[in-house]
Amino acid sequence: MPIMDFLPKSLPAILRGPRHERRRLLVGGSPCWASVSETGEIALDDGRRLDGQSLVHLPPCEPSKIICVHLSYSSRGIESRNTAKPTETPTYFMKPVTALNAHGGELVKPADCGYLNYEGEFAAVIGTVCRNVTPEEAWDYIEGFTPALDMGQQNFRDTDQGSMLRVKGADGLLPLGPGLVRGVNILEQTLRTYRNGHLVQEAHIGEEMIWGPHYMIADIARHITLLPGDVILTGTPCHSRSLAVGDLIEVEITGLGRLSSRVVAGPVPRASALGVGHAPTDSAEVRRVALGNDERVPERLRAGYRRSGPGHP
Repeated sequence: MPIMDFLPKSLPAILRGPRHERRRLLVGGSPCWASVSETGEIALDDGRRLDGQSLVHLPPCEPSKIICVHLSYSSRGIESRNTAKPTETPTYFMKPVTALNAHGGELVKPADCGYLNYEGEFAAVIGTVCRNVTPEEAWDYIEGFTPALDMGQQNFRDTDQGSMLRVKGADGLLPLGPGLVRGVNILEQTLRTYRNGHLVQEAHIGEEMIWGPHYMIADIARHITLLPGDVILTGTPCHSRSLAVGDLIEVEITGLGRLSSRVVAGPVPRASALGVGHAPTDSAEVRRVALGNDERVPERLRAGYRRSGPGHP
């Protein structure tokens, strides 16, 4: 599979230890960068220590663009299209930077949104201007990795399936964090998503990913210049499902950390109430994606979802 192709003979620096984590925090009303020690102590770059204090996290990057792969895990391909490799090469969409959210942030579910689906992922964040590189070289352009939640308002899939603009691009639908980590071999880590504390997604990254972040970056950078802070979302494994207001959704990547967000209720947008634009739908295609195919996912994930509460109205 391509994830094993184009790997350099020696482990790239981004994947070699020691582990180093950087976080972006709101302190006294100002954004500040900090480093996290092995014991969990937070040290601001100005020398202050924040160990044990309540922290307000910001996204650990400031991208000019956010590029996302559609399908990149074999279990997701099997669930959605009954094949482990659903496309011959990766396909992509973009999210606006206003979709960014942070660890501990709220996910607003509008009153007319029937299906707000989670997708636990990891993001690769670009550290150096990147254009026209090979997959082997692409590792050297990554600043670090961070857990991500690629949330989606699936009721807009009928109109925006190609662009995914409103499906995935609404404000706050991309929590990232809590920190940006390097010095961890991402291909040896496990991704787990929890809904209200119950396991609902699980995948060993190196075993399930069809294309690694190095392949995606080299692919995209053939034509698009990637700038420092840009985000590459690398896809989700099987069992993306809908959330209810009040749900706590968390994605944990071993070696990286655990990202948490809670769903809160929002009103119907004012223009929508006047009949402006395409109305949210509940079609067969919307349900196919929002509700998935339980027959093709492990029972332990289905059981975790059932235990964690109702998924939608």
